[in-house]
Amino acid sequence: MDYRRLGHSGFKVPVLSLGTGTFGVKGPMRSWGSADVTAARRLIDLCLEAGVTMFDSADIYSNGEAEEVLGGAIKGRPRDSLIISTKATFRSGRGPNDVGSSRYHLIEAVDKALKRLGTDYIDLFQLHGFDAQTPVEEVLSTLDDLIRAGKIRYIGCSNFSGWHLMKSLAASERHGWARYVAHQAYYSLVSREYEWELMPLGLDQGVGAVVWSPLGWGRLTGKIRRGQPLPETSRLHETAAWGPPIETEHLFRVVDALEAVAEEVGKSVPQIALNWLLQRPTVATVVIGARDEAQLLDNLGAVGWSLSVEQVARLDAASAVTPIYPYWHQAQFVERNPKPV
Repeated sequence: MDYRRLGHSGFKVPVLSLGTGTFGVKGPMRSWGSADVTAARRLIDLCLEAGVTMFDSADIYSNGEAEEVLGGAIKGRPRDSLIISTKATFRSGRGPNDVGSSRYHLIEAVDKALKRLGTDYIDLFQLHGFDAQTPVEEVLSTLDDLIRAGKIRYIGCSNFSGWHLMKSLAASERHGWARYVAHQAYYSLVSREYEWELMPLGLDQGVGAVVWSPLGWGRLTGKIRRGQPLPETSRLHETAAWGPPIETEHLFRVVDALEAVAEEVGKSVPQIALNWLLQRPTVATVVIGARDEAQLLDNLGAVGWSLSVEQVARLDAASAVTPIYPYWHQAQFVERNPKPV
């Protein structure tokens, strides 16, 4: 398993990490999976055998149960052999302060996560979304205090706009606080908006991408094809409203290209989609999810080989769309706005 530096830091993470959205049974995410501690322990065993040592969670996954299951599954393992990341910001209770990135909520969220995970520290703590109701100075000073207290080691964000991230980085620099080294972002062959602004920003500012939903919200599993109904176990049945709309023809154009390349190299469609991501600028790790062992083992097969330049170009062409303004305009002046490399 290859390891890469996480943004502009000295911390290295495996190129694949396991998401725990399939852990636990509470809440609407049970459609993703429902692994208990025993099942989760088996998935983690397979990950560790393959060199995947990073496990990502969040306080809202199964209403906190995902963190509890992860904590139970790693119990007894050497803590320094694991990389644990989790997230907070979204509503985690009914109270007026059980949401957001205020000092009150972040300190409480970290303490609760530590208890659920059964650990003394979190390797990477990420804000699950931007909180426009809380000053970035309050947010970042709190995160800096949590680092100094030894409760978290690195910080990141998730689902930020470019200006959200840049404003936060500027505040960190201005006050000498810890800065975000990771941005957990949605990115896949069927949704490449990350490339328009967040990727150039990440390159310029040293923020590594932690990619979530790399298979396009379940669309690139190899089970969705032209003229066929959704598979019975697709997450799109219950959670399609959470994900971005994708035009049918665009999806099938990408799927057709993936299937053609998969046949050429003797790999599965998901393996091709994941390997493509691993060749993109700023990508530090790709978060994979798994309902069962077979799905996990297939995803783990996305590493140890590389698509050819020609194959990458074909996938790029099949998945390309016209970006929104001002990015389509900037793209006309490559001399001044070169593509990220």
